[in-house]
Amino acid sequence: MYSDEHKQYLKKHKRRNFLIRLTQILIIVIFIIIWQLLADFNLINTFITSTPKEVLNTIIELNNSGDLWHHIWVTVYETVISFTLGTIIGIIIATILWWNNYIAKVMDPYLTILNSLPKVALGPIIIIWAGAGINSIILMALLISVIITIINIYQGFMEIDPNKIKLMQSFKANKYQIYTKLILPSSYPNFISALKINVSMSLIGVIMGEFLVSKEGIGYLIMYGSQVFNLNLVITGIFILAIVSAIMYYIILYIEKRLIKNG
Repeated sequence: MYSDEHKQYLKKHKRRNFLIRLTQILIIVIFIIIWQLLADFNLINTFITSTPKEVLNTIIELNNSGDLWHHIWVTVYETVISFTLGTIIGIIIATILWWNNYIAKVMDPYLTILNSLPKVALGPIIIIWAGAGINSIILMALLISVIITIINIYQGFMEIDPNKIKLMQSFKANKYQIYTKLILPSSYPNFISALKINVSMSLIGVIMGEFLVSKEGIGYLIMYGSQVFNLNLVITGIFILAIVSAIMYYIILYIEKRLIKNG
């Protein structure tokens, strides 16, 4: 049984979370209303900014033509593949760096340089290597996401309290036991932070790749719209992209809650 004070705290916490969600929704609703009002009163150039009504009409047209869900699926598929590969590769390489300090010292400047290198500049080379298709898009996304994933996860490994490591060593724990019993469990918050960054970086990489080579996907819709001066299509693509990004973000939040609950 919960005490009255604890019940009061839970009630207050739920009310606060509700207010936060309500405020988030209201911000979006108010923004859309103001946007439409500015367009209705000719206070903005609708050719450049489009309007919520035009965005909705474009979405309906894309849905009726059968293109909407196809383009969304292509981008989501490429993002999930890139995100999964980037996360797995990032964890493996971060583990190797933690395991072998010599390799970590050697690779440190290279990781920094690769992370700061504009990946879009490698676009033409990636297209030649992987071809003008989904492989080059996934490779582009990996180049953008995997380095930052390695750096974040490795940094989390290195922030584990060294006294805890020494304590385990005093009980004759080997490196594998330290890694599985201390490093990984203690790095859950860092993993979640890395996942949040990785999913956004993967999506950015996919969109950049679609800008360069794709004939389908949300990035293609945006690029095609800009080429034919169809700003309604461009804004609609950005709007859809924002929704996809938000859904992926809340999926990561759900994973975070499950990990905390199980932990």
